[in-house]
Amino acid sequence: MKKKFPLAFYNPITLVGAVLASVSFGIILLLTAIELTTEHSKPYMGIITFVILPGFLMFGLLLIAFGIYREHVLKLAGKSIQRKFPVIDLNDPKHRISAAVFTVGTILLLVFSAFGSFKAYEYTDSDEFCGTVCHTVMEPEYVAYLNSAHSRVGCAKCHIGSGADWFVKAKISGSYQVYSVLFNKFPRPIPTPIENLRPAQETCEQCHWPKHFFGEKKVDYVYYLSDENNTKSYLTMLLKTGGGNIELGNASGIHYHMNIANEIKYYTGDHSRTEIPYIEATNLKGEVTVYKDKNAKFDVSKLNRDELRKMDCIDCHNRPAHIYNQPDKMVNLYMSSSRIDESLPFIKSVAVQALEIPYSKKEIAQDSIRLFINNFYALNYPELVKTKSEEIKKAIEEVKLIYSRNYFPEMQVSWRRYPVNLGHTYSNGCFRCHDGNHVSDNGKVISNDCNVCHTILHQELPVEGKLLSFEGMNFVHPVDLGSSIEKQLCIDCHGANKKNN
Repeated sequence: MKKKFPLAFYNPITLVGAVLASVSFGIILLLTAIELTTEHSKPYMGIITFVILPGFLMFGLLLIAFGIYREHVLKLAGKSIQRKFPVIDLNDPKHRISAAVFTVGTILLLVFSAFGSFKAYEYTDSDEFCGTVCHTVMEPEYVAYLNSAHSRVGCAKCHIGSGADWFVKAKISGSYQVYSVLFNKFPRPIPTPIENLRPAQETCEQCHWPKHFFGEKKVDYVYYLSDENNTKSYLTMLLKTGGGNIELGNASGIHYHMNIANEIKYYTGDHSRTEIPYIEATNLKGEVTVYKDKNAKFDVSKLNRDELRKMDCIDCHNRPAHIYNQPDKMVNLYMSSSRIDESLPFIKSVAVQALEIPYSKKEIAQDSIRLFINNFYALNYPELVKTKSEEIKKAIEEVKLIYSRNYFPEMQVSWRRYPVNLGHTYSNGCFRCHDGNHVSDNGKVISNDCNVCHTILHQELPVEGKLLSFEGMNFVHPVDLGSSIEKQLCIDCHGANKKNN
């Protein structure tokens, strides 16, 4: 039979390369067709189609070239071998049985391989794979994600989005992280914010559209003091979420001033973005207002404009699906929802103290929390242990649950390590800009007036009783601090560097 290619092509290495290249190219065409016809493309499809499979294709082509080169070298050395394909005679019963077994086996292998590959691909696109199998170091993030409002949104949809381009960028930027996990070189805790994260307009705003946020949101809070009676106080406010469409004249509130009416850019000198000495606000007319922190030692002449960051959702909502909640906040919530009996003396204080002890391992923490609370009531309220043993036991289990969802000592993770910028009670959050110190050249100040973002309608306090005003009121602290709180920040007492009360 006349051969269509030169004899050098007919060698095992070249043939293996040809098969590998052909199969890879065929799968690339198939996956590309799926990508083009699927309504919702999956992020991992892009990396498989445009990164992994082309690698196999190139390797196959290299094998083809190497096999041909090797045949030429053998021919020049006089060691060339005349190779022939095996002859299959279907009239021979042994050949016929062997051919049938080989054909059926190959078909079954291809079918099961295709099915297995598809299931493997689907699994790598799952949240379980991201959170537990591939990235065991991400256990804290995964647990927080499962207990968040975004737990039904896939990890890749927020971190990467659809299409291949941002997937490739994310994986290239995270190549060192893969090495760190494999060789146990990763930092504890994992540093944030994430670099090279896809812009929020391409992820968050696919569901949350600032132009469709209207009006104000009523929020109710219940607080317990750290005294024997766990004295309760209430707070009701209207949070000025805002938004709207400026063409219709109904735009207002927080999202309006940032997303709709202005483009905000800022410079930060630290990786955590907690210090912001320079801000630019560009309005719809293209007018730029520059605000500088009058207390910061920042030389504007040395500003590199490439280092300016455009403000988006993540600058305030910096942990939308991975929040590690503060102990007093969670104990307040569990007490107000009757998961922890509020009649237990000092339970607010004892629970917070038990949570904030620096444990070395989760197992030690769970046992120590039980001992800490049991010992407190056994020493101080022995009679109560007899009459309310079930309530104490239930409180212990709830406190242990709070710990398991918000503290991860092996990774040195807790609310202290990952502050939430949304608000100003436990971190500087809003006050990074709204501190009254950011002033423009013409005297405009970024306000720190409480009523800019929320209106307090109602407070119920231990001494003052019930306070009510539909026009809004100044915040009254439930504990008399002995001095004015106007010049104090919440984080002075409630922040990561202070013990919670």
